[in-house]
Amino acid sequence: MFGKSSVNRQVKAEEIIEKPIAQMNALQMYQYCIDNNYGEGMNKKWGVKHFALVEQALQSDEEVLMCFIGLHNYISTTKHDSNFAYALTNKRFIMAQQRVIGQVIQSVYLNNLNDVTLNAGLVFGVLTFDTIKEKFNVCVNKAAAQSICDKIHEILHSLEKSKATPIGEQATSSADEILKYKNLLDMGAITQEEFEQKKKQLLGL
Repeated sequence: MFGKSSVNRQVKAEEIIEKPIAQMNALQMYQYCIDNNYGEGMNKKWGVKHFALVEQALQSDEEVLMCFIGLHNYISTTKHDSNFAYALTNKRFIMAQQRVIGQVIQSVYLNNLNDVTLNAGLVFGVLTFDTIKEKFNVCVNKAAAQSICDKIHEILHSLEKSKATPIGEQATSSADEILKYKNLLDMGAITQEEFEQKKKQLLGL
């Protein structure tokens, strides 16, 4: 059911993700899962179909921070809802499955997600997502389960930390960064176009 894949868990200190997943399409999201050992219990054709639903569900101001594949509503090896594509964004947790007839798309906003826990066995690992309405389990291979759980907690912690930063401090930080790039512009180290682009990025324009 699950194959082997290389594990890549190195994360740059200043980044939540190593690749710009927010800009990826369904095929690239599927490949991201394979490359990072974030579950691979489905063939490529159906994996891309599931992630296509995730791609279509994204809002204009929503960014995918990580994604993975697993058996949804897992109870046992014979009792589950088969493979789903999952994506953790800056706003919510999205679950999607394309079926031969019909489709399933569910989401939980992050402020309604209480906790994510891991129960690892000899072969498989079960991630339990505790929301304000229900709990549901996702089963993946043991190595993938630990990687996925670690990544989810890392991202949730980073999002909470950014929310906790006072607005005044954020504004000061942005002003300092703009000044730094203005100095680089004055020195000729960057172009006017690069400066304007960075300025818009820092101001959130």
